[in-house]
Amino acid sequence: MGCKVFIMQCFVGFWDYETPKIMVVKNMTLGIIYRIVQLLIVTYFTWYVFISQKAYQESETGPESFIYTKMEGAAISGDTVQDTVEYSRPPEGGDVISAILRKEVTPNQKQGVCAEHFAVPKANCTKDSDCIPGRTDMSGNGQRTGRCVQYYNFTFKTCEIKSWCPIEEFAAIRELELKEAINFTVLIKNTIHFPKFRVAKSNVMRKRSKYYLQSCHYNEVTDIYCPNFKLGYIAEQAGEKFSELCKTGGVIGVFINWNCNLDLDPSECKPKYSFRRLDLRKNHASSGYNYRFAKYYSENGTEVRTMIKAFGMRIDVIVHGQAGKFSIIPTIINMVTALTSVGIVSFLCDWILLTFIDKDEVYSEKKFDEICKHSSHTPDMDITMFVLRTGGIHTSLSSPESSSPTSLHRILPRIPSRESGKD
Repeated sequence: MGCKVFIMQCFVGFWDYETPKIMVVKNMTLGIIYRIVQLLIVTYFTWYVFISQKAYQESETGPESFIYTKMEGAAISGDTVQDTVEYSRPPEGGDVISAILRKEVTPNQKQGVCAEHFAVPKANCTKDSDCIPGRTDMSGNGQRTGRCVQYYNFTFKTCEIKSWCPIEEFAAIRELELKEAINFTVLIKNTIHFPKFRVAKSNVMRKRSKYYLQSCHYNEVTDIYCPNFKLGYIAEQAGEKFSELCKTGGVIGVFINWNCNLDLDPSECKPKYSFRRLDLRKNHASSGYNYRFAKYYSENGTEVRTMIKAFGMRIDVIVHGQAGKFSIIPTIINMVTALTSVGIVSFLCDWILLTFIDKDEVYSEKKFDEICKHSSHTPDMDITMFVLRTGGIHTSLSSPESSSPTSLHRILPRIPSRESGKD
Protein backbone atom coordinates (compact mmCIF):
# COMPACT_ATOMS: atom_id res chain seq x y z
CA MET A 1 0.00 0.00 0.00
CA GLY A 2 2.86 2.40 0.83
CA CYS A 3 4.41 1.91 -2.59
CA LYS A 4 1.07 2.52 -4.27
CA VAL A 5 0.55 5.75 -2.34
CA PHE A 6 4.05 6.88 -3.20
CA ILE A 7 3.48 6.24 -6.91
CA MET A 8 0.19 8.12 -6.81
CA GLN A 9 1.82 11.08 -5.09
CA CYS A 10 4.57 11.16 -7.72
CA PHE A 11 2.00 10.96 -10.51
CA VAL A 12 -0.10 13.77 -9.05
CA GLY A 13 2.96 15.87 -8.27
CA PHE A 14 4.20 15.47 -11.85
CA TRP A 15 1.37 17.70 -13.05
CA ASP A 16 2.16 20.52 -10.61
CA TYR A 17 3.34 23.79 -12.08
CA GLU A 18 6.25 25.68 -10.53
CA THR A 19 6.81 29.40 -11.10
CA PRO A 20 9.62 31.59 -9.72
CA LYS A 21 8.83 33.89 -6.84
CA ILE A 22 10.58 37.26 -6.65
CA MET A 23 12.05 37.91 -3.24
CA VAL A 24 14.39 40.80 -2.41
CA VAL A 25 17.09 39.71 0.05
CA LYS A 26 18.93 42.54 1.80
CA ASN A 27 22.30 40.78 2.04
CA MET A 28 25.40 42.66 0.90
CA THR A 29 27.65 39.58 0.56
CA LEU A 30 25.15 37.67 -1.55
CA GLY A 31 24.51 40.74 -3.70
CA ILE A 32 28.23 41.20 -4.43
CA ILE A 33 28.60 37.54 -5.42
CA TYR A 34 25.55 37.81 -7.68
CA ARG A 35 26.78 40.90 -9.54
CA ILE A 36 30.42 39.72 -9.89
CA VAL A 37 29.46 36.30 -11.35
CA GLN A 38 26.92 37.97 -13.59
CA LEU A 39 29.57 40.43 -14.83
CA LEU A 40 32.04 37.60 -15.54
CA ILE A 41 29.51 35.66 -17.61
CA VAL A 42 28.45 38.75 -19.58
CA THR A 43 32.11 39.69 -20.21
CA TYR A 44 32.95 36.15 -21.35
CA PHE A 45 30.13 36.00 -23.90
CA THR A 46 30.62 39.57 -25.10
CA TRP A 47 34.39 39.62 -25.49
CA TYR A 48 35.41 35.99 -26.11
CA VAL A 49 32.37 34.33 -27.70
CA PHE A 50 31.02 37.15 -29.86
CA ILE A 51 34.05 39.41 -30.49
CA SER A 52 37.01 37.01 -30.41
CA GLN A 53 35.41 33.80 -31.68
CA LYS A 54 32.83 35.58 -33.86
CA ALA A 55 30.01 33.31 -32.74
CA TYR A 56 27.56 35.36 -34.79
CA GLN A 57 29.06 33.94 -37.98
CA GLU A 58 28.52 30.76 -39.92
CA SER A 59 31.98 29.26 -40.46
CA GLU A 60 33.72 26.80 -42.77
CA THR A 61 37.02 25.06 -42.00
CA GLY A 62 39.21 22.79 -44.10
CA PRO A 63 39.08 24.58 -47.47
CA GLU A 64 40.01 22.94 -50.74
CA SER A 65 43.68 23.72 -51.35
CA PHE A 66 46.20 23.45 -54.19
CA ILE A 67 49.98 23.80 -53.68
CA TYR A 68 52.73 24.15 -56.26
CA THR A 69 56.41 24.46 -55.30
CA LYS A 70 59.49 25.16 -57.39
CA MET A 71 63.12 25.76 -56.41
CA GLU A 72 65.52 28.02 -58.28
CA GLY A 73 69.21 28.88 -57.97
CA ALA A 74 72.68 27.77 -59.00
CA ALA A 75 75.92 27.18 -57.08
CA ILE A 76 79.50 26.09 -57.65
CA SER A 77 80.61 22.84 -55.96
CA GLY A 78 84.32 22.32 -56.62
CA ASP A 79 84.74 22.60 -60.38
CA THR A 80 81.10 21.75 -61.22
CA VAL A 81 77.94 23.84 -61.37
CA GLN A 82 74.99 22.62 -59.31
CA ASP A 83 71.57 23.49 -60.72
CA THR A 84 68.02 22.48 -59.80
CA VAL A 85 68.38 19.08 -61.46
CA GLU A 86 71.30 18.26 -59.14
CA TYR A 87 70.12 19.56 -55.76
CA SER A 88 66.30 19.77 -55.91
CA ARG A 89 64.07 16.75 -55.21
CA PRO A 90 61.68 16.82 -56.97
CA PRO A 91 62.64 19.74 -59.27
CA GLU A 92 58.96 20.76 -59.35
CA GLY A 93 56.79 19.41 -56.58
CA GLY A 94 53.60 19.70 -54.59
CA ASP A 95 53.43 20.28 -50.86
CA VAL A 96 56.90 18.74 -50.23
CA ILE A 97 60.21 19.77 -51.78
CA SER A 98 63.82 19.35 -50.61
CA ALA A 99 67.21 20.86 -51.37
CA ILE A 100 70.43 18.83 -51.12
CA LEU A 101 72.92 20.76 -48.99
CA ARG A 102 75.63 18.12 -48.56
CA LYS A 103 76.55 14.76 -50.16
CA GLU A 104 78.47 11.66 -49.20
CA VAL A 105 79.39 9.91 -52.46
CA THR A 106 80.44 6.25 -52.86
CA PRO A 107 81.75 5.91 -56.45
CA ASN A 108 82.34 2.85 -58.62
CA GLN A 109 80.27 0.31 -56.76
CA LYS A 110 79.92 -3.09 -58.45
CA GLN A 111 78.09 -6.31 -57.63
CA GLY A 112 80.54 -8.69 -55.89
CA VAL A 113 81.86 -9.84 -52.52
CA CYS A 114 83.64 -7.77 -49.89
CA ALA A 115 84.05 -7.46 -46.12
CA GLU A 116 81.10 -6.36 -43.97
CA HIS A 117 81.44 -3.23 -41.88
CA PHE A 118 82.84 -3.89 -38.41
CA ALA A 119 80.03 -1.93 -36.68
CA VAL A 120 77.37 -4.43 -37.84
CA PRO A 121 76.39 -6.80 -34.99
CA LYS A 122 78.35 -10.11 -35.00
CA ALA A 123 80.26 -9.11 -38.14
CA ASN A 124 83.71 -9.34 -36.52
CA CYS A 125 85.29 -12.78 -36.78
CA THR A 126 88.54 -14.77 -36.44
CA LYS A 127 87.60 -17.92 -38.40
CA ASP A 128 85.03 -19.02 -41.00
CA SER A 129 82.87 -20.83 -38.42
CA ASP A 130 82.07 -17.42 -36.87
CA CYS A 131 80.15 -16.45 -40.02
CA ILE A 132 76.83 -18.16 -40.78
CA PRO A 133 76.30 -18.58 -44.56
CA GLY A 134 73.15 -16.99 -45.99
CA ARG A 135 72.57 -14.75 -42.95
CA THR A 136 71.38 -11.21 -43.67
CA ASP A 137 71.41 -8.47 -41.04
CA MET A 138 68.84 -5.71 -41.40
CA SER A 139 71.48 -3.18 -40.34
CA GLY A 140 74.11 -4.72 -42.64
CA ASN A 141 74.96 -4.31 -46.31
CA GLY A 142 74.35 -7.76 -47.79
CA GLN A 143 74.17 -11.56 -47.41
CA ARG A 144 77.02 -13.43 -45.72
CA THR A 145 78.96 -16.03 -47.67
CA GLY A 146 80.32 -17.91 -44.64
CA ARG A 147 83.93 -16.76 -45.06
CA CYS A 148 85.98 -14.66 -42.62
CA VAL A 149 88.13 -12.17 -44.59
CA GLN A 150 90.43 -9.24 -43.91
CA TYR A 151 88.65 -5.90 -43.54
CA TYR A 152 90.05 -4.08 -46.58
CA ASN A 153 93.47 -2.61 -45.67
CA PHE A 154 93.17 -3.25 -41.93
CA THR A 155 94.58 -6.12 -39.89
CA PHE A 156 91.33 -7.35 -38.28
CA LYS A 157 88.74 -9.53 -40.03
CA THR A 158 84.97 -9.42 -40.66
CA CYS A 159 82.47 -11.70 -42.37
CA GLU A 160 82.36 -11.61 -46.16
CA ILE A 161 79.09 -10.50 -47.86
CA LYS A 162 77.52 -10.34 -51.31
CA SER A 163 76.75 -6.68 -51.98
CA TRP A 164 77.56 -3.54 -53.94
CA CYS A 165 81.28 -3.24 -53.23
CA PRO A 166 83.06 -1.39 -51.79
CA ILE A 167 80.55 -0.67 -49.01
CA GLU A 168 79.47 2.88 -48.27
CA GLU A 169 80.89 3.09 -44.71
CA PHE A 170 84.40 2.40 -46.04
CA ALA A 171 84.52 4.10 -49.42
CA ALA A 172 82.19 7.11 -49.00
CA ILE A 173 83.70 10.50 -49.89
CA ARG A 174 82.30 13.49 -48.01
CA GLU A 175 81.80 16.51 -50.23
CA LEU A 176 81.82 20.12 -49.10
CA GLU A 177 78.64 21.77 -47.87
CA LEU A 178 76.68 23.77 -50.40
CA LYS A 179 76.72 27.03 -48.42
CA GLU A 180 75.59 29.08 -51.42
CA ALA A 181 72.22 27.36 -51.11
CA ILE A 182 71.33 29.90 -48.45
CA ASN A 183 70.24 32.19 -51.30
CA PHE A 184 68.24 29.55 -53.19
CA THR A 185 64.59 30.49 -53.52
CA VAL A 186 61.46 28.41 -53.19
CA LEU A 187 58.29 29.51 -54.95
CA ILE A 188 55.18 28.36 -53.04
CA LYS A 189 51.94 28.95 -54.91
CA ASN A 190 48.76 28.29 -52.97
CA THR A 191 45.10 28.56 -53.98
CA ILE A 192 42.20 27.85 -51.62
CA HIS A 193 38.47 27.57 -52.17
CA PHE A 194 35.62 27.81 -49.64
CA PRO A 195 32.74 25.96 -51.36
CA LYS A 196 30.07 27.01 -48.85
CA PHE A 197 30.66 30.73 -49.50
CA ARG A 198 31.85 30.32 -53.12
CA VAL A 199 35.04 32.24 -52.40
CA ALA A 200 38.49 31.48 -53.89
CA LYS A 201 41.74 33.15 -52.88
CA SER A 202 45.37 32.92 -54.02
CA ASN A 203 48.65 34.01 -52.42
CA VAL A 204 49.71 35.51 -55.75
CA MET A 205 48.11 38.78 -56.78
CA ARG A 206 46.64 38.61 -60.29
CA LYS A 207 47.27 42.28 -61.12
CA ARG A 208 51.04 41.86 -60.95
CA SER A 209 53.07 41.47 -64.15
CA LYS A 210 54.37 38.05 -65.18
CA TYR A 211 57.94 39.21 -64.45
CA TYR A 212 57.12 40.23 -60.88
CA LEU A 213 57.62 36.75 -59.38
CA GLN A 214 61.01 36.39 -61.10
CA SER A 215 62.57 39.26 -59.16
CA CYS A 216 60.62 39.73 -55.91
CA HIS A 217 61.10 38.14 -52.50
CA TYR A 218 58.56 37.77 -49.72
CA ASN A 219 58.18 40.65 -47.30
CA GLU A 220 55.44 40.69 -44.68
CA VAL A 221 54.76 44.39 -45.24
CA THR A 222 55.65 45.33 -48.81
CA ASP A 223 55.45 42.02 -50.75
CA ILE A 224 52.91 39.81 -49.01
CA TYR A 225 51.72 38.47 -52.39
CA CYS A 226 55.21 37.40 -53.48
CA PRO A 227 55.61 33.80 -52.22
CA ASN A 228 59.34 33.57 -53.09
CA PHE A 229 61.23 32.49 -49.95
CA LYS A 230 65.00 32.20 -49.55
CA LEU A 231 66.17 29.04 -47.79
CA GLY A 232 68.15 31.20 -45.38
CA TYR A 233 65.01 33.19 -44.52
CA ILE A 234 63.00 30.00 -43.90
CA ALA A 235 65.69 28.60 -41.59
CA GLU A 236 65.97 31.89 -39.71
CA GLN A 237 62.21 32.18 -39.19
CA ALA A 238 62.15 28.60 -37.89
CA GLY A 239 64.84 29.47 -35.34
CA GLU A 240 67.55 27.34 -36.99
CA LYS A 241 71.10 27.99 -38.17
CA PHE A 242 71.54 27.27 -41.86
CA SER A 243 75.10 26.01 -41.29
CA GLU A 244 73.77 23.33 -38.92
CA LEU A 245 71.13 22.26 -41.44
CA CYS A 246 73.89 21.81 -44.02
CA LYS A 247 75.61 19.27 -41.76
CA THR A 248 72.70 17.14 -40.56
CA GLY A 249 69.74 18.20 -42.70
CA GLY A 250 66.31 19.00 -41.31
CA VAL A 251 62.58 19.24 -41.98
CA ILE A 252 61.00 22.69 -41.87
CA GLY A 253 57.24 23.23 -41.92
CA VAL A 254 55.85 26.25 -43.78
CA PHE A 255 52.36 26.95 -42.45
CA ILE A 256 49.97 29.07 -44.52
CA ASN A 257 46.99 30.28 -42.52
CA TRP A 258 43.93 31.79 -44.19
CA ASN A 259 41.62 33.39 -41.61
CA CYS A 260 38.96 35.14 -43.68
CA ASN A 261 36.22 37.38 -42.29
CA LEU A 262 33.87 37.58 -45.26
CA ASP A 263 31.82 40.35 -43.61
CA LEU A 264 34.72 42.65 -44.54
CA ASP A 265 36.17 43.47 -47.94
CA PRO A 266 37.64 40.39 -49.72
CA SER A 267 41.03 42.12 -49.91
CA GLU A 268 41.30 41.76 -46.12
CA CYS A 269 41.57 37.97 -46.53
CA LYS A 270 45.36 37.62 -46.63
CA PRO A 271 47.70 34.64 -46.12
CA LYS A 272 49.81 34.53 -42.99
CA TYR A 273 53.01 32.46 -42.92
CA SER A 274 54.72 30.78 -40.01
CA PHE A 275 57.73 28.47 -39.90
CA ARG A 276 58.69 25.66 -37.51
CA ARG A 277 61.15 22.76 -37.51
CA LEU A 278 59.26 19.47 -37.59
CA ASP A 279 61.98 16.86 -37.01
CA LEU A 280 63.83 16.34 -33.73
CA ARG A 281 66.76 18.55 -32.83
CA LYS A 282 70.38 17.81 -33.74
CA ASN A 283 71.26 16.37 -30.30
CA HIS A 284 68.83 13.49 -30.80
CA ALA A 285 69.98 10.21 -32.37
CA SER A 286 67.39 10.35 -35.16
CA SER A 287 67.58 14.07 -35.85
CA GLY A 288 68.20 15.55 -39.27
CA TYR A 289 67.07 14.54 -42.74
CA ASN A 290 68.88 12.44 -45.35
CA TYR A 291 68.15 9.90 -48.07
CA ARG A 292 70.06 7.81 -50.64
CA PHE A 293 69.86 7.50 -54.40
CA ALA A 294 72.17 6.15 -57.11
CA LYS A 295 73.35 7.01 -60.60
CA TYR A 296 73.91 3.93 -62.81
CA TYR A 297 76.17 3.53 -65.84
CA SER A 298 78.04 0.78 -67.70
CA GLU A 299 81.80 0.22 -67.63
CA ASN A 300 83.28 -2.46 -69.95
CA GLY A 301 79.93 -4.21 -70.00
CA THR A 302 79.64 -4.22 -66.21
CA GLU A 303 76.93 -2.29 -64.39
CA VAL A 304 78.44 0.30 -62.11
CA ARG A 305 76.77 2.82 -59.86
CA THR A 306 77.62 5.89 -57.83
CA MET A 307 75.66 5.86 -54.59
CA ILE A 308 74.88 9.23 -53.02
CA LYS A 309 73.76 9.89 -49.45
CA ALA A 310 72.15 13.33 -49.49
CA PHE A 311 71.67 15.59 -46.47
CA GLY A 312 69.12 18.24 -47.21
CA MET A 313 66.56 20.74 -46.11
CA ARG A 314 63.07 19.37 -46.63
CA ILE A 315 60.17 21.84 -46.77
CA ASP A 316 56.65 20.67 -45.96
CA VAL A 317 53.90 23.15 -46.86
CA ILE A 318 50.84 22.87 -44.60
CA VAL A 319 47.70 24.94 -45.24
CA HIS A 320 45.07 25.88 -42.65
CA GLY A 321 41.99 27.92 -43.42
CA GLN A 322 38.77 29.22 -41.92
CA ALA A 323 36.13 31.55 -43.28
CA GLY A 324 33.15 33.10 -41.52
CA LYS A 325 30.15 35.19 -42.50
CA PHE A 326 27.25 36.63 -40.50
CA SER A 327 24.25 34.34 -40.10
CA ILE A 328 21.10 34.83 -38.03
CA ILE A 329 20.89 31.20 -36.85
CA PRO A 330 24.20 30.98 -34.92
CA THR A 331 23.57 34.49 -33.61
CA ILE A 332 20.23 33.49 -32.05
CA ILE A 333 21.61 30.21 -30.70
CA ASN A 334 24.55 31.89 -28.96
CA MET A 335 22.41 34.74 -27.60
CA VAL A 336 19.99 32.23 -26.05
CA THR A 337 22.97 30.37 -24.59
CA ALA A 338 24.28 33.62 -23.11
CA LEU A 339 20.93 34.51 -21.53
CA THR A 340 20.58 30.99 -20.13
CA SER A 341 24.06 31.18 -18.63
CA VAL A 342 23.22 34.47 -16.94
CA GLY A 343 20.19 32.76 -15.40
CA ILE A 344 22.46 30.17 -13.80
CA VAL A 345 23.75 32.92 -11.49
CA SER A 346 20.36 33.07 -9.75
CA PHE A 347 20.46 29.31 -9.20
CA LEU A 348 23.95 29.60 -7.69
CA CYS A 349 22.95 32.43 -5.35
CA ASP A 350 19.77 30.57 -4.29
CA TRP A 351 21.91 27.57 -3.37
CA ILE A 352 24.26 29.78 -1.31
CA LEU A 353 21.31 31.51 0.33
CA LEU A 354 19.47 28.34 1.35
CA THR A 355 22.61 26.33 2.24
CA PHE A 356 24.96 28.73 4.02
CA ILE A 357 22.91 31.81 4.98
CA ASP A 358 19.40 30.50 5.82
CA LYS A 359 20.21 28.93 9.19
CA ASP A 360 16.72 29.40 10.72
CA GLU A 361 14.84 28.59 7.48
CA VAL A 362 13.45 32.11 7.38
CA TYR A 363 14.13 32.53 3.67
CA SER A 364 12.84 29.05 2.86
CA GLU A 365 9.42 29.82 4.31
CA LYS A 366 9.13 32.99 2.25
CA LYS A 367 10.55 31.53 -0.96
CA PHE A 368 8.39 28.40 -1.26
CA ASP A 369 4.56 28.59 -1.21
CA GLU A 370 2.00 25.94 -2.04
CA ILE A 371 -1.32 27.11 -3.50
CA CYS A 372 -4.30 24.80 -4.04
CA LYS A 373 -7.20 25.43 -6.39
CA HIS A 374 -9.91 24.57 -3.80
CA SER A 375 -9.71 26.28 -0.39
CA SER A 376 -10.26 24.15 2.72
CA HIS A 377 -12.67 26.77 4.19
CA THR A 378 -16.33 26.84 3.10
CA PRO A 379 -18.23 30.12 2.71
CA ASP A 380 -20.42 29.26 5.73
CA MET A 381 -17.39 28.67 7.87
CA ASP A 382 -15.87 31.97 6.72
CA ILE A 383 -19.05 33.83 7.72
CA THR A 384 -19.18 31.95 11.04
CA MET A 385 -15.57 32.90 11.77
CA PHE A 386 -16.40 36.49 10.93
CA VAL A 387 -19.36 36.41 13.32
CA LEU A 388 -17.33 34.77 16.05
CA ARG A 389 -14.71 37.50 15.78
CA THR A 390 -17.38 40.20 16.36
CA GLY A 391 -18.44 38.57 19.68
CA GLY A 392 -21.77 38.61 21.67
CA ILE A 393 -23.75 35.87 19.84
CA HIS A 394 -22.11 32.61 20.93
CA THR A 395 -25.39 30.98 22.03
CA SER A 396 -27.30 31.74 18.85
CA LEU A 397 -24.57 30.15 16.63
CA SER A 398 -24.58 26.93 18.57
CA SER A 399 -28.11 25.86 17.51
CA PRO A 400 -28.65 23.94 14.28
CA GLU A 401 -30.94 26.60 12.92
CA SER A 402 -28.42 29.34 13.36
CA SER A 403 -25.97 27.53 11.09
CA SER A 404 -28.10 28.04 8.00
CA PRO A 405 -27.61 31.03 5.73
CA THR A 406 -31.18 32.28 6.46
CA SER A 407 -30.65 32.29 10.20
CA LEU A 408 -27.35 34.08 9.81
CA HIS A 409 -28.96 36.83 7.74
CA ARG A 410 -31.45 37.31 10.56
CA ILE A 411 -28.75 37.52 13.17
CA LEU A 412 -26.26 39.74 11.34
CA PRO A 413 -28.40 42.93 11.46
CA ARG A 414 -28.54 42.64 15.26
CA ILE A 415 -24.75 42.50 15.62
CA PRO A 416 -23.73 45.47 17.72
CA SER A 417 -21.54 48.04 15.95
CA ARG A 418 -18.19 48.60 17.51
CA GLU A 419 -18.02 52.15 16.23
CA SER A 420 -21.43 53.37 17.45
CA GLY A 421 -21.83 51.11 20.44
CA LYS A 422 -25.59 50.74 19.70
CA ASP A 423 -27.80 47.57 19.27
